[in-house]
Amino acid sequence: MPLVTKWRAAFAAVPPNVQGMLWIALSGLIFSCFMALVRHVGSHMDPIQTSFMRYGFGLLFLAPFFIRLRWPDVVAANLKLHLLRGLMHGTGVMLWFYAMTRIPLAEVTAIGFTNPVFATIGAVLFLRESIRLPRIVAVVVGLFGALLIVRPGFAEVDPGAIAMLIAAPIFAASDLCAKSLTRRESGPAVVAYLSIIVTLVTFVPAMLVWKAPTIDEWIITIVIAGLATVGHLCMTQGFKVGEMSAIQAAKFLQLLWSALIGYAMFAEAPGLYTWIGSAIIIASALYIAHRESRARQVGRPTVEPAKTSRTTGD
Repeated sequence: MPLVTKWRAAFAAVPPNVQGMLWIALSGLIFSCFMALVRHVGSHMDPIQTSFMRYGFGLLFLAPFFIRLRWPDVVAANLKLHLLRGLMHGTGVMLWFYAMTRIPLAEVTAIGFTNPVFATIGAVLFLRESIRLPRIVAVVVGLFGALLIVRPGFAEVDPGAIAMLIAAPIFAASDLCAKSLTRRESGPAVVAYLSIIVTLVTFVPAMLVWKAPTIDEWIITIVIAGLATVGHLCMTQGFKVGEMSAIQAAKFLQLLWSALIGYAMFAEAPGLYTWIGSAIIIASALYIAHRESRARQVGRPTVEPAKTSRTTGD
């Protein structure tokens, strides 16, 4: 039996949740390498140009997804919501890439973990949903963790940290749009529209700061696009084979990868407040995930529809 076949058979014998955790841990490592390359190339290329090239080359890597699109997917597409999501996501990506060139990778990663916190806030503000007190407390605690990392008023706040604090809720809003879109449209369609629109959104700003890339920069941005694509595929596979509540903890290994790679490549040593704030954010996100898991088991959402005319129907 070929060695690769033996490895596949051995991996298939591993419990699904363990497989899922391994896939998520691998995706975190890949994303950390992706962020390090963005940080590296960002020292001599504008982050807006880098973000455009990442998505431009990403379209090539996503060609198999585009092939899977069917005509009904195109006809049934909610173009307004796709456009809104693409505009938000494109803005978030440019802010995120800027943040990666300014602040330690571990700090970028930690602030990014506030996504579930901001998604909960967005569900209340824009989807007219109400939440119970324990989850409200978790949201407040998570925001406190983010503020502890940035420490406004106690330390000089880097523009990169501000950019990441703005990007985090934007990505959360993008996720809410994606959740709404996937209820009526296929996964490949949602991925395809996002990739195309983000490329278009970043095109004009990139042209304003465009600098002819060197051969090395071309190669690095191609690798960046490839890593981002592979990372998303690994993460998707993890979500597919494992239970969300079981694999959630593995997601936070990305903070460790980012800290190690940041230290090895850029001599970045996360400070005490970064680690404390990260622990608080992770605890908040894990609690929110735990609440959602328990609610699914009993058939009850943790975020309940608000009792208004909008949600009761007309």
